Amino acid sequence: MATINDHRPPPPVRVDSITGSTSSLETKPLPRLPDDEFNKKKKTNSKDWSKKDPAKLTISRPTNFNHPIHVTYNPSTGEFDGMPDIWSTLLQSSKITKQEQKQNPQAVIHALDFYQHAAHKRESKFMYSSYKNLTPPISADLADRFRQTVILVSDRSSPLQGQSSVRYDNDQIPPPIAARPEKTKSIYTKPIDDDNNNKSTTTTNGDKCKRKQLSDEEIFAKLRLIVSHGDPIRKYKNRDKIGQGASGTVLLAYEVATGEEVAIKQMNLANQPKKELIINEIAVMKHNRHINIVNYKDSYLVEDELWVVMEYLPGGSLTDVVTETIMEEGHIAAVCREVLQALEFLHKNHVIHRDIKSDNILLGTEGNVKLTDFGFCAQITQDQTKRQTMVGTPYWMAPEVVTRKQYGPKVDIWSLGIMAIEMIEGEPPYLNESPLRALYLIATNGKPEIVGREKLSPLFEDFLDQCLEVDVDKRANASQLLQHPFLKMAKPLLSLVPLINAARESIKRNT
Repeated sequence: MATINDHRPPPPVRVDSITGSTSSLETKPLPRLPDDEFNKKKKTNSKDWSKKDPAKLTISRPTNFNHPIHVTYNPSTGEFDGMPDIWSTLLQSSKITKQEQKQNPQAVIHALDFYQHAAHKRESKFMYSSYKNLTPPISADLADRFRQTVILVSDRSSPLQGQSSVRYDNDQIPPPIAARPEKTKSIYTKPIDDDNNNKSTTTTNGDKCKRKQLSDEEIFAKLRLIVSHGDPIRKYKNRDKIGQGASGTVLLAYEVATGEEVAIKQMNLANQPKKELIINEIAVMKHNRHINIVNYKDSYLVEDELWVVMEYLPGGSLTDVVTETIMEEGHIAAVCREVLQALEFLHKNHVIHRDIKSDNILLGTEGNVKLTDFGFCAQITQDQTKRQTMVGTPYWMAPEVVTRKQYGPKVDIWSLGIMAIEMIEGEPPYLNESPLRALYLIATNGKPEIVGREKLSPLFEDFLDQCLEVDVDKRANASQLLQHPFLKMAKPLLSLVPLINAARESIKRNT
């Protein structure tokens, strides 16, 4: 009986493998036999692809790419070579003189880079770091993840949100807060790696660690896990509208059980561009409460709206006081002490506020001082709404932020020093300069000049010098400044009440 081997066919050979050759077939490599299952799978996949809608076969955008911009200054021509057109346009309108450009071209490049970056990268003001020692700057490996802050890297990190509304005893409509120019709105930045420092090169990076964007269903599911259950409509009564912003409406209400006044921000989630950030912000707010912070109280999902309930302070913002009244050193010391207590708490919990200024300090009717942030829960008046929606300038920002170096919590200390100048002069340095020129001056000058410095007490001068030290390593931290003898000059918080009332009356007269 014949076996299978007796009828085995000869091995396949390519025709061209033997053409014009006298060598034996055994010396030629045989082609790899096709895998039947592979071919079957390939055919199956081909059929599947043919059935798909061609319109859905799209090519995604490239990721993780760099677009280097190499800009140099030519002292012979007095011009910048390699500068993008958008930078040239910004520079022409910046009021930075040719002499200033020649004097410090690197500061010009830093200013342009920072300004354009801030215009395109809107972020939460708050940043969270995983380092335990707060002295070193934020590590470089976190830099790209901080592009889309809030990034929750610590269970104890928390952004602090608040409101800036004012309600008066006689139920009158509160007067609008006196507005400074729109350009005083804050810029939110990120710390970056030091590798590019001292170079005339800037890089626009893709998000190396881009997080998967959550669907609306996933966002609602996560929100349901962290918000409170129950009916806020029954819990909070007399919900009077006191403000309207791009992201929602602000209501003043009282809690039925306690009679306590609260501010409620109603946000239509469909109108929120970065819904996933709200999840992180609510989650971390729950873990951080402090006497000098406008505290988060509760949150609810009401159909497609998110209601965030916050502590309410009727005294208005510190901006009203600094622009409408004259503060003595004792008043300034009291405010600085309260803000430093909030900053010490935040920094120990690995939170960098990044937006310390008078607008974000709210006052109570008994003179209590609390730190807040408008990025999440406010925009009370039309004036403030404009301030919050315009890409502004870093009048309060430290030089290391403007030059986009690595930085840590001491940026808040610098901003506190600038805010102290606000309390002296009524406005921060460079407020009357164009945004880009202000950036240039911060990068070039470092510590600003103080008008009437000779009138300040030696203790206040030293306190300001400690806050406005350009060398970050030499700049004091919050805990150190709380021991500064200048703070012993602080007047009682109740001494702020006449200033609050005077500012209120002045605003009423001028509206």
